Amino acid sequence: MLIVSLILPIEQIYIRISQICSICAKIYFIFDHNHFQILKFATLCKKPQMNYLVTGGSGFIGSHLVEHLLKDGHFVINIDNFDDFYDYQVKIKNTLESVQQSTDFEFSDKENDIKKLVNQTQSENYILYYTDIRDKEALAQIFKNHKIDVLVHLAALAGVRPSIERPIDYEEVNIKGTMHLWELCKEYGVKKNVIASSSSVYGNNEKIPFSETDNVDRPISPYAATKKCTEILGHVYHHLYGIDMIFLRFFTVFGPRQRPDLAIHKFTKLISENQEIPFYGDGSTARDYTFIEDIIDGVVKSVKYVENHHNVYETINLGESEVVNLNEMVTGIEQELRKSAIKKNLPMQPGDVEKTNADIQKAKNLINYSPKTKYQNGIKIFVEWFLRNR
Repeated sequence: MLIVSLILPIEQIYIRISQICSICAKIYFIFDHNHFQILKFATLCKKPQMNYLVTGGSGFIGSHLVEHLLKDGHFVINIDNFDDFYDYQVKIKNTLESVQQSTDFEFSDKENDIKKLVNQTQSENYILYYTDIRDKEALAQIFKNHKIDVLVHLAALAGVRPSIERPIDYEEVNIKGTMHLWELCKEYGVKKNVIASSSSVYGNNEKIPFSETDNVDRPISPYAATKKCTEILGHVYHHLYGIDMIFLRFFTVFGPRQRPDLAIHKFTKLISENQEIPFYGDGSTARDYTFIEDIIDGVVKSVKYVENHHNVYETINLGESEVVNLNEMVTGIEQELRKSAIKKNLPMQPGDVEKTNADIQKAKNLINYSPKTKYQNGIKIFVEWFLRNR
């Protein structure tokens, strides 16, 4: 950083700015407001462009991350298989929003629509690959074609309840697919990784709040088990091949573009249509709801940390650190929609945990993580987005 002290008449400012802007990306001024004179300015040299491989970059969290990285001027390679877990058209709209294109898209059929999307969105800073991480040969071609600085691995089969019905699929995607990526990182020298894990690894942890040092050897769903397995295998690749890794344990993320199968989105849609919502248990189950902007802030800060440090293997909680129970969650949606929910009371489901609550002290200390959005503010933003896009 270059710091220069100045006292200039206001008419000379523009000349000096034009001399500086040719070599600098940003200029910061501190004004003496009494005399309208510049006392100081600081210039920051342009940051080098990085090449990021983001898996699952058309999903909820992934599309927000891609959008952020592109706005920062980086090159993004997005791998997504547009899985039928939910409507592929949702992911097409996510993708278009992430690259700042209109979401007015003429849909026909899945295969042709995705081919059209790939061609429409490609630019000097972005490329989308319609690829499954279980296809190692296709992944190898991507690694061969691009110099990758950092892998941000978000792709996964998600969801506790579906994993009970499809445990083998979850193993193939979340474990084997992840290992394909690490084998290629090893082969092509990609030494910096940030990997999505999940708060589900804590199971029904009796200690509140959940800390990264807590024992997580007793998951209660196949999904949670696959996430725990990847954390363990990640350490193997770190130890043997020097791949720096940060695993991020996400706590119930919500906000614009949230998957339609997740509770907040699902309940908002059903309440808005005067339909019954499935209400499991007595309403006392609780979650650490974390707004998407805070999650992206944590992911980006983790990326910067792993870029600037060596011999890194860390697990980090990313949550809000405050708990909202099911009754409170529904009430927040009702207030924003100005409608009352029609509840269909159901028993607790297998694999569901009673409560999640993140201890985020490590995230604060290590990456300067500081979530800003409380549940009620976040649900207001989400409902406004939902009403605009339904």
